[in-house]
Amino acid sequence: MPESNGTRFQPTGRGLQSPSTYSSSSSSSTHSGDTTESIRPAARRGADDGELERCSTHQSLGPDMPVEQISSVVEVPDEVYDRLPAHRKLVIVFLLSFCSFLAPISSTSVLAATPEVAAEFSTTGSIINLVNALYMLFMGLSPIFWGPLSQVYGRRIVTITTAVGFLGCSIGTALSPNLAAFFVFRLLTAFEGTSFILVGASVIGDMYRPTERGTATGWFMSGTLVGPALGPFIGGIIVTYTSWRVIFWLQTGLAGVAAMGSYFLLPETIYHKRIDDLVGYSGTAKVKVMLGLINPWRVIRLWEYPNLLLTGLSSASLVWNMYSLLTPIRYVLNPRYNLTTPMQGGLFYLAPGCGYLVGTFIGGRYADYVVKKYIKKRGIRIPEDRMYSALPFMGIIIPGCVLIYGWSVEKDVGGIPLTVVVLFLQGVAQLFCFPSLNTYCLDVMPGRGAEVIAGNYAIRYLFACAGTAVVLPAINGIGVGWFSTISALFVFAGTVCAFVSIKWGKEWRQKVDAKRKRRAMRKILEERSGDLTGDDNAHENADGIMGSPDNSIRREPLTTPEAQEKKEDV
Repeated sequence: MPESNGTRFQPTGRGLQSPSTYSSSSSSSTHSGDTTESIRPAARRGADDGELERCSTHQSLGPDMPVEQISSVVEVPDEVYDRLPAHRKLVIVFLLSFCSFLAPISSTSVLAATPEVAAEFSTTGSIINLVNALYMLFMGLSPIFWGPLSQVYGRRIVTITTAVGFLGCSIGTALSPNLAAFFVFRLLTAFEGTSFILVGASVIGDMYRPTERGTATGWFMSGTLVGPALGPFIGGIIVTYTSWRVIFWLQTGLAGVAAMGSYFLLPETIYHKRIDDLVGYSGTAKVKVMLGLINPWRVIRLWEYPNLLLTGLSSASLVWNMYSLLTPIRYVLNPRYNLTTPMQGGLFYLAPGCGYLVGTFIGGRYADYVVKKYIKKRGIRIPEDRMYSALPFMGIIIPGCVLIYGWSVEKDVGGIPLTVVVLFLQGVAQLFCFPSLNTYCLDVMPGRGAEVIAGNYAIRYLFACAGTAVVLPAINGIGVGWFSTISALFVFAGTVCAFVSIKWGKEWRQKVDAKRKRRAMRKILEERSGDLTGDDNAHENADGIMGSPDNSIRREPLTTPEAQEKKEDV
């Protein structure tokens, strides 16, 4: 069977070998294309400091070798995934799921308290909802900063730093004396908290083989999705009986637990820090390369791969749908069903929340099942095959539930039971979609998983910001039925994006890789040509100075062995 279609699958059960026992022929279940850049494990200075063993690359050879990864495929030794025992991995996944719970729950917990916060700061609910929309905007901008940093310096340091920052910003929000302070601390909370979601997904890519990641991602995503659903319910209870500030004091306590858990329980899981590539660099050259490695533009440049851009839009359609459903519940359902307290309206959020929890048990496992089924069918693993598991849920179940929800509320049909059932079902369906899309981001470019998923989260939360901002004005203008129809069409369009990525994603990756390689070669040739030109000019100047007294006889330019070698290379 031809290898050019994907990765030949070899199930392994080997334990971690010492660095010296690795060989360049080590098989890797993460190989997913035709041309690879291998990661060859090497002994690391200070390997007994409690960190997991890391890998070096052929790029760690100083300024004469390029640091920038050209190919979308990096061969990762299979033994990397055996560095931790299974029970330790479960502890880490639970910790990361808890951490990823914080930023999303903070995005919606204040929804139930919007009238109370507006009254205290002498403003309107629309202004507070604007804060919530900007919160989502900062959640979208954050990953393009934290993604490259986690690739360069590792997962642990980024997680601990942002956990402490999230803790401090939560305290600042709880103590906000005015609307301006509330604005600033809320936005900083979003910027810090999104790193948990990004780094958590990257850690799963570090620890689990591609055929295992869907299940782990399903458990991890439960925190990300349950947070937005439980936030308004918890906020409704708090606001009903006490001050809205207690919401953020509770958030502070949870952030403290996350910070301590990250410090004591999270090891450094990355198998190759990009900072290791800078061995041999010094001074200005090192600073220049480092600035390039942490540049947020690295994430945005990945969107030249059409499959990554379209997969981001698929994820964005789901997040748009989620926040456009959750944001207006108190404004839409409380008047419809004559509910009078924030807590009563908050109960509706339990329906999608329970759906997310139920989906956790089966959604990720189903994604892994589909991957294994196509491996048996083809004999090789193609990353795009994973997304087949999401198509029926994105294309049929979620749009159908959204349409039933919108028009049953608009026409007052079915009452509370129908509303609760469709909210529950669409919650379950989302947990069949997100693990598939998230894990695809980890599978498709193993060497840059954090940056790929950072780009995906940037797109999805920018659309979440738009959904949060426009949902209430749109419902007031065209009604919940027509707005739900728009959301359903967007989700269906996201399904089309996923489908075309499955069909042509591998071909697109190969074309962009070839384009990037041609661009890199041109750059290298231009740099070498510039060096040769500089050498020739220097020799001509020296000849003019050292020539005959009357300058009538021009000597041949001096040629050093190094310059001659460069000329021969060219």
